[in-house]
Amino acid sequence: MKQNSKRAILTEGNIRKQIINLSIPMMFGMLGISIFNIVDTIYVGRLGTGPLAALSFTYPVVLVLNSIALGMGVGASSVISRALGRGDHHRVIRYTTDSLSLSFMFIVFFVILGEITIDPLFRLLGARGDILLMIKQYMQIWYAGLLFVVFPMVGNSAIRALGDTKTPGTIMMIAAVVNMIVDPLLIFGIGPFPRWGIQGAAVATVFSRSITFLVALYVLGIREKILTFKRPRFREVTASWKNILFVGGPAAVTRLIIPVAAGVITALLASIGTQAVAGFGIAVKFERFALLFTMAMSAVMAPFTGQNFGAKKYERIYHGIRFSSLLSMGIGVILLVILFLFAKPIASLFTKDPAVIAVAVLYFRIVPFVYGLQGIFNISSMILNALNKPLHAASLTIFQMFILYIPLAYAGKALLGITGIFLSLVISYTVSGTLSWFLVHRVVRKSSQDIV
Repeated sequence: MKQNSKRAILTEGNIRKQIINLSIPMMFGMLGISIFNIVDTIYVGRLGTGPLAALSFTYPVVLVLNSIALGMGVGASSVISRALGRGDHHRVIRYTTDSLSLSFMFIVFFVILGEITIDPLFRLLGARGDILLMIKQYMQIWYAGLLFVVFPMVGNSAIRALGDTKTPGTIMMIAAVVNMIVDPLLIFGIGPFPRWGIQGAAVATVFSRSITFLVALYVLGIREKILTFKRPRFREVTASWKNILFVGGPAAVTRLIIPVAAGVITALLASIGTQAVAGFGIAVKFERFALLFTMAMSAVMAPFTGQNFGAKKYERIYHGIRFSSLLSMGIGVILLVILFLFAKPIASLFTKDPAVIAVAVLYFRIVPFVYGLQGIFNISSMILNALNKPLHAASLTIFQMFILYIPLAYAGKALLGITGIFLSLVISYTVSGTLSWFLVHRVVRKSSQDIV
């Protein structure tokens, strides 16, 4: 290991301390990502309900591509952390390098596909007229900068697999601050800058993300020295891609299901009205901010589990599951109280439209009842991927979204309108969160028995 390396060995030491110490900087990294979305929403909301609705329409599509990239990152993190746990430095280098080459091919494909499908795709989601025009203005720029959005996601996953969550977290916070400064300059045309409106939000996002792109390359290539530019054997590269995609493919599909479901729900809400879409967009984006620590902890459980799985230390995995699940439930109770009491002031930060505020408040007073179980579901999914059981994780999400959430949302809308849609999410997480907890324990127990 290099002297300036920031790697952390997670196969020994105090489990609770490790999970918390890794989750805190990871939380700040995710806070940076949430700040991107929240700042964009606040500033664009000041342009009016139309631009805010346009930004909300882009959310499912942006989330689709982010989810695929994050899925590949999950695959990279899984194989890298397990190789690190086994002490196989050659495979660590090979997996890191090959995961980035794989992500580059993904970027080229989706930049081309995305640019030519903006109009028909968003028409399918229910966008029309001026809102569709604003969506085009935003997405054309966002697609052009996809390299700076996707590449660092996979690179940061590789860094976190080494047990280093501080570097990605710090850089994302810096990028978020840059975005916070540049956003109003380009959206409203302050000083010498042009007034670009919603286009300015897209330019600011791409520019800020370019910071994470450069730093990820520096950390992996120069600091950690786990990138190689030597020409590999084709068979070795394809073997790496196969192992990465074995986990990353189902993980990408799993993460893809979530925005697809969000798109279905957006279309359901669009049939009710533009205010319903805008209110839902506000609630979902703030929810990601509220659940930062829980999401950070679920992400941390991937390298923690992967390294211990590679080292065959199953008892540590058991203790990690128990502690993270209890912490998730405790955080869920705290968030329920806060959001129930302060739903209206929070929603009012984003818009002054009373109809939009009412939808967001309704969401905040229904869905947080299952935040604890939602956290357990996410933790269990990440652990299953790290245990090389991606199909188990994918099956959980498919069951949650297509068997529970979407059918219940249609029924709920018919019976109770917007309230019924939000209640369907409560039911789906109650069932799937409980099921995921039992499944991950069963998989860990079986893995430990197989090795005996």
